[in-house]
Amino acid sequence: MFKRTHIASAIVLAFTCQFAYAQQEAINTPEESVDEIEVIQVTGIRGSLNKALDEKRASVQIVDAIIVEDIGKFPDNNVVEALQRVTGVQTTGRGAGEVSQVSIRGLSDVHTTVNGRDIFTGAGRDVALQDIPASLLSGVTVYKTRSADQVERGIAGSIDIKTNRPFNFDGKKVVLAARGIYSDQPDKVDPNVSALLSNRWELDGGGEFGALFNVSYSETHYRDDTITAGAAFPFFTNKPQAMYSPYSRIPEYDSQGNKVWQIGLENGLSYAPGSTLNVEGEPTEYLIARDAIFGTSFTGLRKRPAASISLQWAPVDTLEITAEGFYTGYENESQNAMWFSNTFENGNGFIETPVVFDGTNVVKEKQAIAVGGFQSGDFSYGKTDSYLYALGAQWQASDYLTINTEVVYQESEYETDFFAMRFDRVATGLDVDFNDNDGVPGIAFWDDPNTAVNEADMAAIQNWNAGTAYDNGGGNRGDSTTFTFDAEYLVGGNFFDKIKFGGRYEKRTAEEFTRTNEGGIGNSTSVESLIQQLGAAGAAGDGSGIVFQVDDYFDGRADTFNSFITADGGYMLDNAGAVRSVYDLEAEDVYKTFDIEENSYALYATTNFFLTENISGEFGVRYVSYEQEMDFTAETGLNTNVFESSSASADVSKLLPSLVLNWNITDDVIGRFAYTNTLRMPNFTDLNALQYWTEPLTDGTKNGTGVGGIRNYNLRSLQTMMCHLSGILQIRALYMQRTFYVT
Repeated sequence: MFKRTHIASAIVLAFTCQFAYAQQEAINTPEESVDEIEVIQVTGIRGSLNKALDEKRASVQIVDAIIVEDIGKFPDNNVVEALQRVTGVQTTGRGAGEVSQVSIRGLSDVHTTVNGRDIFTGAGRDVALQDIPASLLSGVTVYKTRSADQVERGIAGSIDIKTNRPFNFDGKKVVLAARGIYSDQPDKVDPNVSALLSNRWELDGGGEFGALFNVSYSETHYRDDTITAGAAFPFFTNKPQAMYSPYSRIPEYDSQGNKVWQIGLENGLSYAPGSTLNVEGEPTEYLIARDAIFGTSFTGLRKRPAASISLQWAPVDTLEITAEGFYTGYENESQNAMWFSNTFENGNGFIETPVVFDGTNVVKEKQAIAVGGFQSGDFSYGKTDSYLYALGAQWQASDYLTINTEVVYQESEYETDFFAMRFDRVATGLDVDFNDNDGVPGIAFWDDPNTAVNEADMAAIQNWNAGTAYDNGGGNRGDSTTFTFDAEYLVGGNFFDKIKFGGRYEKRTAEEFTRTNEGGIGNSTSVESLIQQLGAAGAAGDGSGIVFQVDDYFDGRADTFNSFITADGGYMLDNAGAVRSVYDLEAEDVYKTFDIEENSYALYATTNFFLTENISGEFGVRYVSYEQEMDFTAETGLNTNVFESSSASADVSKLLPSLVLNWNITDDVIGRFAYTNTLRMPNFTDLNALQYWTEPLTDGTKNGTGVGGIRNYNLRSLQTMMCHLSGILQIRALYMQRTFYVT
């Protein structure tokens, strides 16, 4: 909040002298010749668009922007939703009641800052943008190109989130907002409330002081139901090769080790009627069908508190000191109720002839006997707390030189717990239609009339046995200390306009923790017996709370069962001691999988220049250096509880030039060209050596899955050069806030 200096006063005088001349002319004009002038000022959404357009026009870079009026006009809950309004920005990840991912011009590597400060969540390099509520924002600027004075990361671009500050307002400001948001799937009304209190005071000793407090809280209940057909495999017809049974799945290799068919063919197997495969040396006709069908009902509750505080002090006209704090929180508990059933024939082959799509050998409808299946209740709990503290000063050392410096500390910690259990069985039989309702599969299980229980009832406890239990957890954390120095010097020459230079130092740490534990009590234990065992072990409600029932599954939009049961993972977490006792599991502590310290340095210089009256630009260069020290701990095999450790170091230094040219083609059209360089550092989790192995879900499948860094601490940074062409067409009648003089 600087007051007017000599140069600024001169500029203002130059712009106002014409109005003073007009006023003097009016004074010297006879009164009867002066018409009354009515001033009509158009504001509102056009005014907010005008401000955003002004920011876009004034920026040397190729940018888009939204400001507080825009955010306030739309029912957006967080930054990601607000960014839907920005040209060239795509938002995806539309699940669990919100959008969660941002890309710029189709690229997902987006760098994020808050008030120009680098920000992250947990041990990541990026921030969970959906954790930042729209009610804390004064605006968002999307940089599609990169200047040398900005942090070098983000191939797609950079998003700068601006929060409110007391000097942004003329005086006292109080804003209270509350709304209820109804979601039809979970059938809940959720609160979204926020408050802003701001004021500024003239101090007795001179200068000015301002304080602002902004707080937000929201809850979201969500539910997503899915139903999906499994992978496609070749199956025998009712006339298989002599060694195999009708309608069974054709193996990849025959009994002699000869290749029958190839997984992952580029064009797949032939789907023409009568197509054959060579099985045991004989041409054998086959059908193509899905091997499974499964679905989920994903429900949960998400809570997000957030707050920002800003204190500004201007003791003199040329000095402004700012102290700020920024907090975002996240808490989520979710139950993923999953059911899974094989759909290939395990019985004696006495099933009806499958129905194929016309003119193909692809199965649309079929039956299966004695099919294996399971239900899984997966409960996840996650919690994040992120804090940022900043102290900075802006000093106008002279009419030509402005200096900015700032110290920032931030920390973010994420923790998670996961409990899951399978119920399994062998079903009597089923009918399945893989394309029943506009691509949505349908399924119906058979009842065995010779038993007392209804096997077709997916919610009947008596149908299920207790399977494997999974008890996992972990988390990650990161912190950083950053010091920045920036100086801007006004040259005022015929060619160069200003020079900007500065530097940045950051010390960053990242750690990750995990624990894994699983065990089973065998298919001989029914869910009814499990309930009794849990009750005897001291679980709440005599163990009956272990059953979680899904009702109104798929909301009647599929030809399938209405209800099914799984294990209640939340109940398992609340009664972890009893569950572990029944499953003979030990309560494991988390262990650190990686511990990384990174020191980075950056120096930059930029200059603004004018080639002609209508062509200007910016040239800059940035030098960056990263040094990493890394320690890893990894489990060497699947559930072996054998660990090994290793250490490594890495470094990288790069010179990153940039050039931007702006051409004022007309008063309303601007053309821009940009050549920029960015540096993408590997994510800390990508350097991790920990490996996870998962057994295959489908019966008869040989290969499971595995994920992990696999000693990938030698990953190098990625330097990217990009060229951009862009333009602004300013349509004054629609977008510009104008003042009309009516005589």
